[in-house]
Amino acid sequence: MADVRPFRGLRYNLDKAGDLSSVITPPYDVINSAQQEAYHQRNPYNIIRLEFGKELPDDDDQTNKYTRAAQTLSDWIQQDILVRDDTPAFYLTEHRFPEPDGYRSYWGLVAAVRLEEFETGQIRPTEIIMHAPAADRFNLLKSCRVNLSPIMGMVRWGEGSIRSLFPDIDRENPSLTATDDFGVTFDLWIVAEEEAVQRVSDFFSERAIYIADGHHRYTTALVYRNEQISAGSPENNDAASNFLMMTIISTGDPGLTLLPTHRMVRNIKSKRMANLKDQLSDYFQIQTLPPSSSENSRNRRDWKASLDEAGKKGPAFGLYGLADDNFLLLTPHNISALRAMLPEGKPKAWRDIDVSLLHGVIMQRILGIDTPEKEKDRLEYTPDEAEVLRKVESGAAQLGFFLNPVPVSSVLKVADANVRMPPKSTYFYPKTAAGLVMNPLF
Repeated sequence: MADVRPFRGLRYNLDKAGDLSSVITPPYDVINSAQQEAYHQRNPYNIIRLEFGKELPDDDDQTNKYTRAAQTLSDWIQQDILVRDDTPAFYLTEHRFPEPDGYRSYWGLVAAVRLEEFETGQIRPTEIIMHAPAADRFNLLKSCRVNLSPIMGMVRWGEGSIRSLFPDIDRENPSLTATDDFGVTFDLWIVAEEEAVQRVSDFFSERAIYIADGHHRYTTALVYRNEQISAGSPENNDAASNFLMMTIISTGDPGLTLLPTHRMVRNIKSKRMANLKDQLSDYFQIQTLPPSSSENSRNRRDWKASLDEAGKKGPAFGLYGLADDNFLLLTPHNISALRAMLPEGKPKAWRDIDVSLLHGVIMQRILGIDTPEKEKDRLEYTPDEAEVLRKVESGAAQLGFFLNPVPVSSVLKVADANVRMPPKSTYFYPKTAAGLVMNPLF
């Protein structure tokens, strides 16, 4: 079902750019302002100048972060800072990341995937997108005409990883290696052999791909492709603008890791805040756990364990900021009654996930965050528990809501039912770094 192909990647010439670890970054949507500045200072060729450039006070329609990215990209290509591979290839990548008891890893295949309208079912979205990030990514794509970082997709596979498709690779000798600021190591193998390419293409031709991360980039790539068609280009079905760079992961990979994306709430009126605990108690049993703070890692482990244990029995949410420094654990009095409050017409798979209840009942009904405009003004998202605690403690946010991860099986069920989860419902970790390889559309 999916058309997955090798491509001629655009990669750093390390003789000129320096160490690969010094030029990579996470994808744009998980970089805060302090990290953005740090990446700008790290290496003059860091991918941040393309992926997530600075906004300047004098920016206008003619000169801005998008035009600067395009000019920088052109300069780097002319200077051989970035060099395009001669032969189309797949880029097999192992993402190896630290855990408390050692290391874990999963495998991804960076490839060019044919863009399909979602109605075909060949590419299946899992989350709702937001307008502002989509507009940002479209402007960048239109200016640079390069996929600067891969989105992430999943393919159903009972057991095993994408590596199974490449039995002949030398595990001990990757083509490239880089390590990010969080201790994640990316080992990359360049696979261009004809037999391997055909084997991979045949494998995906019978499978649909689920978008795990990068809905905004996929959607903007579709818009860009359609603009090209309307303008009379591309002239052939194999043109680069018909494809998007994607890291594809097996759902059966034992290292596949989903983290929750927590919510921070701001700009809620004092009257609504004053009645919030009483309103919540109408729907949820509220348990007060020991005081927590961004500095108290032991207590954080304790309440995370409590949230995890409660989540094994049904929906559960953590709340910070309503009762001094106490952590509140919310579990429904009546799950069926809460699900009955969700919009009609949604399938069971959608109604069963915690994040649907959080948005449908707490955010929309109780807090009044019931339009995209209000979500933009009042909600912020992060997978980092400590960031939530810090912002509540500093007053940058009024409340922090914590979730358990959405199971991979639930993500697939929702997509198969042709609906989408609320924005930022999942966080696949770690994401493929920007800067390992790029996909030119020219």
